[in-house]
Amino acid sequence: MSEQGARRGQEDDWWRQLYGEDGAEGGEGAGGGGAAGDAAQSGAAPPAGAPTGAGPADVGPAEASDTLDERVASVLRTVGPPGWGDRPPPQPTPADAPDRAAPAAPAPPDETPPRAAPAPPDETPPRAAPAPPDETPPRPEPARPAPPADETPTPGPVPPGEPPARRVPSPPPLPSEPIPLKATGPGARPREVARSAPPPAPAVTYIGDRPPTYEAEPAALPAADPAALDELVPDTALEGAQYGSLTLRAASQRGDSARYRGDVRRDALLTARFGAGRHALILVAVATGRPAVEGAHRAARDACGWIGSAVGRSYTQLAEDIRADRRGDLKAGLQRLTDRSYGKLRARALERGGPPEQYTAALRCLLLPADPDCRTRVFFGVGAGGLFRLRDGAWTDLEPVATDHGTPAPIPATDAPARPGPGLPHGPGTAEYPARPEPFLFHAAFGRPGDALLLCSAGLADPLRQEPAFAAHLADRWSTPEPPGLVPFLATAQLRAKGHAKDRTAVAVWEA
Repeated sequence: MSEQGARRGQEDDWWRQLYGEDGAEGGEGAGGGGAAGDAAQSGAAPPAGAPTGAGPADVGPAEASDTLDERVASVLRTVGPPGWGDRPPPQPTPADAPDRAAPAAPAPPDETPPRAAPAPPDETPPRAAPAPPDETPPRPEPARPAPPADETPTPGPVPPGEPPARRVPSPPPLPSEPIPLKATGPGARPREVARSAPPPAPAVTYIGDRPPTYEAEPAALPAADPAALDELVPDTALEGAQYGSLTLRAASQRGDSARYRGDVRRDALLTARFGAGRHALILVAVATGRPAVEGAHRAARDACGWIGSAVGRSYTQLAEDIRADRRGDLKAGLQRLTDRSYGKLRARALERGGPPEQYTAALRCLLLPADPDCRTRVFFGVGAGGLFRLRDGAWTDLEPVATDHGTPAPIPATDAPARPGPGLPHGPGTAEYPARPEPFLFHAAFGRPGDALLLCSAGLADPLRQEPAFAAHLADRWSTPEPPGLVPFLATAQLRAKGHAKDRTAVAVWEA
C-alpha cells in the first residue's frame, strides 16, 4: 500500500471513531453504517424502508461525500450546539460560476441525516481526536466582511428546540454637529472684515463751516386761490432726455428761504422738442421773476411760454442755421424773438394795471439740435444767470459780454417793418412796445465728447462763482464717465451753501 493510501485509511479510522457506535458497527465495508450495513454482512434482507440497490445512496457517509465542507460540517455538528452544522453549504454566486455550467448537485433527501447517538447524562460526549502530526489542517473559511454600522446582520436559522433570539434594536445614531455653512453674496462678509472696514462717508448736504440758517426740507406750502388753482407751482421740477450724442438733465426747486416762508417758486423751467428725427430742435428755457413782487412767478412762466411759442414757429429755419453755423443770422433772429417776448410781458403788465418794469423776468435759453452730427449749442437770453462748461474736471465761465449796452432802439412801427431775419415772423403786432430793459446775450459753443454745458439761474450761478468748495463738489460729481440719473443730478444741484437761499434752476447737457 502506498503512503497516500495509508493516510487515507487513517483518516477513515479517525472519522469512524468520531461517530462512535455507528462507526464501530459500520466496519470497513462499503456499507458500514446503520442497519443496512449489518444486513449486508449477515446476508439477511434489509428491513422495510431501507434503501436498496447499488446506487450512490448505498455508499456510506465516509465515501459518499468526502469533501472539506462536509468534514467541517461534521466537526461543527459534534463540538457545536445542536443543529449548528445542519446549514446547507453556501451556494456559489452567479459571478463566481464558471463559464460552463456545472452539473446540478442532487437534492438532499427529505430525511434528516443520521445524528450521533446521545451520550448518557453522566458521561461527557466524546471529543474529536487530535489530528495526526502529518495531516494537513483544514482550510479556514474566508472571512466575511463586517456589516455596515447602520445595518443589522441577518440572523441565521434558529436551531430546533430553542426559542428565537430577541432582536435588540441598534441605538439611534448620535446627532452630528451642524456643518457651518459659508454665506455668499455681496452682503455676506466676515464680521472681522465688516468691523474693521471704515464707515461710508456721509453725504455732503451743505458747504461751509456751519449749516445754513433754514432747514433743508420744505416747511410751508404757498397760499392757494380757489379761483386760480392752475397757477400753483410745485416745489421741485425735474426733467431729462437723450438725443443723439447729448444727454439732458434739468431741475428747478424752491430756495431755502421760500420753503421756510411758504413763498411760491419764482423760477420757471420749460423743456420742449419741435420736430422729429435729425431735424428736431430742443429748446430749454429758464426764467426768474423779480424778487418781492407779487405775481413774479407768472411773469417767469409767461416769458418761457412766449419764447417757446416763437421758437416753435420758426424751428425749421433755426435748425438749418445752426447746422450751417450761420451765427450772424442766428443772433439777429433770436434777438428779435426775445424782444417780441419782452414786449408781450410789458403789455400784460399794463393789462393787470401794474408797472411794466416789475412784471418782467430774467430769461436764458439753450437751442440743442437733435442731429448727432451737429454739436453746436446756441445760448441766448437776457438778465442774470450763468453759463458754464465743465471740461477735464474744471469749470469755465462762458457768460458772454453784452454788446448792446443800455436800452436798445425802439422797434419800428408797423408801416415801416424792419427787415426780418431768416425764418422769423414779422408783421403787425411785433413792435407795439419797447423791448427788453437789459442787454441781449448770445453765445454759440461747440461741444466735445466728455464736455458738460451748464445753464443756470442766479440762484445756482452765484455760489458757483463765489464758493470754490461748491464749484469743486459739483465738478467732482458731474465729471463721471456716464451722465448722472435724474435723482443723483437733483441731489447734487440742491447742495446748500450759507448765504445762498434763492430759488435755483440747473440745466446740464453732457456730450457723448
